[in-house]
Amino acid sequence: MLSSLRTLIVSAAVAGTALLTGAPVAIAAGEAPSPPSRSWTFSGPFGTFDNAQLQRGFQVYKQSCSACHGMRLLYYRNLGQPGGPEFTEDEVKVIAAGYMVTDGPDDTGEMFQRPAIPSDTFFEPYENEQQARSIFGGAYPVDLSVITKARKYGPNYLAALLLGYHEAPAGFDLEPGQYYNEYYSGHRIAMPPPLVADGQIAYDDDTPETIENYAVDVSAFLHWAGEPKLEERKRIGLQVMIFLFVFAALLYLTKLKLWRNIDH
Repeated sequence: MLSSLRTLIVSAAVAGTALLTGAPVAIAAGEAPSPPSRSWTFSGPFGTFDNAQLQRGFQVYKQSCSACHGMRLLYYRNLGQPGGPEFTEDEVKVIAAGYMVTDGPDDTGEMFQRPAIPSDTFFEPYENEQQARSIFGGAYPVDLSVITKARKYGPNYLAALLLGYHEAPAGFDLEPGQYYNEYYSGHRIAMPPPLVADGQIAYDDDTPETIENYAVDVSAFLHWAGEPKLEERKRIGLQVMIFLFVFAALLYLTKLKLWRNIDH
């Protein structure tokens, strides 16, 4: 009884310290800690995406993620739309043309390969799920179209996951093809570390080419991919709130005018 009480007190103290310091803490053996909360430009009611960050994030996705993970809900033309990476029309065409897609049938009834165009969806690395699972020993590389919307903590989790690869602690057993990740549930993940070294990806601007920046930038890009109309939604929401405020004020003034000479 005394031992259980002591354990409870220690656990409460640890959790309290984490709340005060902001440090993540696992409250049970094998349970993944909450990811650190980051400051994102798109957070809050007035937040917007950083176009340069989204362009860098797409670069990270293209070079480190797209070989295994598709984004079937995204079209290449989305990369040039307002509120996103906002590549130019010519840049979008060049990006799309870097992939081959199956089209057809042609005049002879055969399917054929052609360079992608802006109206095509993002390249899918596998013909089907079964093919993907056979390559990865049964594990399925999930589609990343809405990954930050589908995971608790959103982009904070994704950035932490990408930075959470470490050597397994002593006594922690991993099966062949598994890797230790601090923020993955159970800590056993089949995906190899996609970001392995600073300088792995060359940025087109002066942003430091570090694993930290790679993880943050691609997380921001994938959050935009899951909600490409975020800026428009926030703008419309603000306009609605202003309208409702003005409308309420007019109703109040109308009420005062109509009832000013009536005793209550």
